[in-house]
Amino acid sequence: MNSNVYGIDLGTCNMKIYCKTSNKILNEKNTIALVKKDQIYAYGDAAYAMYEKAPETIHVTFPVISGVIADFNNLQTMLQMYLEDHMKGKIRGAEFIVAVPTDITDVEKRAFFEMFYKSRLKPKSVLLCEKPIADAVGLGLNVNEPTGIMVVDIGADTTEISVISLGGLVLSDLLHFGGNRIDESIITYVKRTYNLVIGQKTAQALKEKLGSGIPGNTDTMVIVGRDVVSGLPIEMEITGEVVYEAIKDNLNSICNSIKMILEKTPPELAKDIIHSGIYITGGSSQIHNLNQLFKDITGIEINTCEEPEECVVRGLVKIVSDQKYKHLAFSMKNKILK
Repeated sequence: MNSNVYGIDLGTCNMKIYCKTSNKILNEKNTIALVKKDQIYAYGDAAYAMYEKAPETIHVTFPVISGVIADFNNLQTMLQMYLEDHMKGKIRGAEFIVAVPTDITDVEKRAFFEMFYKSRLKPKSVLLCEKPIADAVGLGLNVNEPTGIMVVDIGADTTEISVISLGGLVLSDLLHFGGNRIDESIITYVKRTYNLVIGQKTAQALKEKLGSGIPGNTDTMVIVGRDVVSGLPIEMEITGEVVYEAIKDNLNSICNSIKMILEKTPPELAKDIIHSGIYITGGSSQIHNLNQLFKDITGIEINTCEEPEECVVRGLVKIVSDQKYKHLAFSMKNKILK
């Protein structure tokens, strides 16, 4: 009897869990609502629904910040509750493989490891894998080949740009901004231009519906915000052009970072990248025409994929179950038992 395998990608905004037995990906907001400082009142999407709407007695928090675990205990409790409530497969004695960002310290990596290893789930094994590598495997690319692959993963708090070859990272850069920074730019721009204060969720809705990498989006959306002058809530119609103006600088800085990594890439690998294109994944890579903008600036084809935010977890399970990728994951077990 083979034990079950779970691939886990703990993002800043969403946590993605892939269960091999049921072949399903669960994608929930990585959010916890606490009462009395430390009791979990709700978690996941239900807790996110309370964000910006909760009374003072309920405190809504995000346990992962910039891709790193910020609230270990509550996150561990939430994961245990979540797996026990939602997973049909066997949890005890299962194998866990967890994605970790590249540019983090060993201490931060160990937190990801101990989150599962020292939990009541009693796992058979806990492996870690670097996110960009899992991303590339999830895209269906063979990372063991001596060919250069460039993956740009645009998450909520971080954007990770990596060049991979022969199963390892040749270059990688972790930028500390992503989708959340783009939302904040929309909030700032709308306030500056229209004297209108909007919430984070409204900004996110504007980005998802009207956001575009190139100008010319003529769609509009009606939002409600608070008028700075009168202090009263008012409705306003926002155009795609406004959202473009608000986010273009952010998108350009991601683009400039891609160019900087390309400039550092060894010529033979750069040749492969030009040939196969740059892959963009992560939730924020779904902004309309982002691929067009990147292509215009770098001159290289941009490959997008279906369900880009789930690429990493798909790759994780493939890495554990496929013999030729198994060496890409590593354990921290021996580093602990000193």
